[in-house]
Amino acid sequence: MSNLKMKEAALIYLDRSGGLQKFIDDCKYYNDSKQSYAVYRFKILINPSDVVELDAELGNHILHQPLKAAEVFQSVCFIAVKTLSLIGQLQTETQINIVLKLTHLPPLPSYGLDLCEFPLDYTSQRFYMMQGIVIAMTTVTKYTQGARFLCSDEACPLSKGFQYIRVHVPGATESATIRNDFLCNLCASSLQEDRKFRVLGDKQIVEIIATKALHAFQGYSNNQPFRFQSLTIFLRDESVNKMNIGNEYKIIGIPTCVKTSQTAVCIEANSVTFCNSKVPSGISDNFRCLLSLTSSSCWKFTAILANIFASQITPPGTYNMLKLCLLMSLVQTTDRNKELEDCLDILIITSDSLLIDRLLNFSINLVPRGVRHLVSTEIFPTLSRNKYGTGAVSIQAGSALLAKGGICFIGDLASHKKDKLEQLQTVLESRSITVYIPGKKFGEDIDQQMTFPVQCSFWSFVDMDSSSRRNAQKINTLIGQMDCSLIPANLVEAFGLLINCNESSPCHPFLPTVQHTLNKAINPEGLFYAASRQFTTEDFEKLLAFAKNLNVEFSLEAERMTHGYYLASRRIRTGSVCGSKLSASALKYLVFLSEAHARLNLRNKVLKEDVLIAALLFETSLTLKYGIKQSPTAELGKIAKENLIISWVWWLTPVIPAPWEAETGGSQGQEIETSLPNTVKTRLY
Repeated sequence: MSNLKMKEAALIYLDRSGGLQKFIDDCKYYNDSKQSYAVYRFKILINPSDVVELDAELGNHILHQPLKAAEVFQSVCFIAVKTLSLIGQLQTETQINIVLKLTHLPPLPSYGLDLCEFPLDYTSQRFYMMQGIVIAMTTVTKYTQGARFLCSDEACPLSKGFQYIRVHVPGATESATIRNDFLCNLCASSLQEDRKFRVLGDKQIVEIIATKALHAFQGYSNNQPFRFQSLTIFLRDESVNKMNIGNEYKIIGIPTCVKTSQTAVCIEANSVTFCNSKVPSGISDNFRCLLSLTSSSCWKFTAILANIFASQITPPGTYNMLKLCLLMSLVQTTDRNKELEDCLDILIITSDSLLIDRLLNFSINLVPRGVRHLVSTEIFPTLSRNKYGTGAVSIQAGSALLAKGGICFIGDLASHKKDKLEQLQTVLESRSITVYIPGKKFGEDIDQQMTFPVQCSFWSFVDMDSSSRRNAQKINTLIGQMDCSLIPANLVEAFGLLINCNESSPCHPFLPTVQHTLNKAINPEGLFYAASRQFTTEDFEKLLAFAKNLNVEFSLEAERMTHGYYLASRRIRTGSVCGSKLSASALKYLVFLSEAHARLNLRNKVLKEDVLIAALLFETSLTLKYGIKQSPTAELGKIAKENLIISWVWWLTPVIPAPWEAETGGSQGQEIETSLPNTVKTRLY
């Protein structure tokens, strides 16, 4: 009686939700084909909340006994087919394969699956919800969706018809669906498959990791040891190719236990939904006050941000140009628009690789997808054989694809082999990576290739202070040109910005850095500057999350200024023999730099002042690459006033003591507490 009541509830739900009409339309497709199938597959969309309100028992079956719930809908659908004469070829109820697709699960802890929590319940065959980032995926292969078996004894009545039908159930392997040890229930003879009625479907295997496990790739975990494990997801039929490497998804599925060389817990996916982790964003009160006090200038806010940024790593007033570029790269890189690769790649020439490494490592932790590449791993996707014996090729993500919408910090550029550097150059130029799959090696008939977009910014540095590299340096023939002979010239050109952070550069004051390092060695957790207490790391994280989501557009003056500088710089750097040294991507970088500076100022419009900062940063980078031949500053002077350049020089020059320290005794770590408005008024001029 209970089963009959659930069937009635299932029919009412199908009628109310529109599922019955969709089922009738699907039946019409099968009926019009005039072809006899072993299995007729139907997908029914289920809203658990609506079903529970209609009939609690049926809702409970859907959530906790989905296979039995599918049998209820199978019976209802078969009765509907026979009553309404929807499919003339259908003979038995077992030929109907019902797949229940859930829209969501109740937001309760018991419906979430986390590998960090034990014990894992993978034997109940019920639905769970999990969330994670794709780190690997296979090519699409085939699996047996359904098959027809006949009795081998021709005298047996069951040697014909569609009495013995096998369909795939969650967790079943190919050998579980297709076997040769089935026996006839009537005469006990062996059953044989009728191969011409075998129904094939698409299958893909994906590996995900929990979002919080991404901290393992950031190189900074607050000294908290932890471990993580990837989770295997089986995608079938309409779910195939719905997941991409590097993206984050919410998955509803049924856990199963799969035995290969070792037992592994896998998920048979029921539904897949793309999602983005919500990152807290906003502007702290101190930043709001600072923004208000600096509103008279288009540069003061970003100048102070660069000055006080990462004061836990370097003292305020040091590495100002580098810190500004890092902040601009952080606010510019996002998956806001997937059609545009608005990335700012940075290459740093330094003699203090340890401090630069700490600064970059600190910075990548301010965005959700900051990934530090380890030399022992791969930057770009690699191939391996799938461990589940499907014959498919498994494509492992690599650091660059994991950093989608973020930063990939690849460390010392000279630590990578020549072939990896060539691959990096190709990616920087094309913003995509192509993986070639040799068919012969992986058991395929033909070779394949897959192309993945690379949507992250690359940060790297070159240590010019090692003895082997110091002896290899050449004498520069052009004023201002940096010796980059240890790195392929085309690779240096592929990076958008080249920054010099050597001891001889003005952004490297020696004494404050030494004092900061000694203080950190004595008190690692200490906050030695007022700026560190007023503007916390969390404040910077929220500010960057807010700024990167701003939609900016160019003003007419800014657009004219960008084109004017680009044309002037291209004309100046054009030779009679080798042509222009300025690549076609230069204009793109100018636009990205201008947009980034506007976002960092929390503005929606790019002004000519933003373009000026972008041009000066870009000009500095070009000078390091090619030397000073003739500066296009005169072209800028036609558009910008002289005090704009003076303002640039003001904040670019290190301020010692820092703006947040007292002018007396600051170098000894002594500070005088002042209010934020008074501090800004006395230091900004």
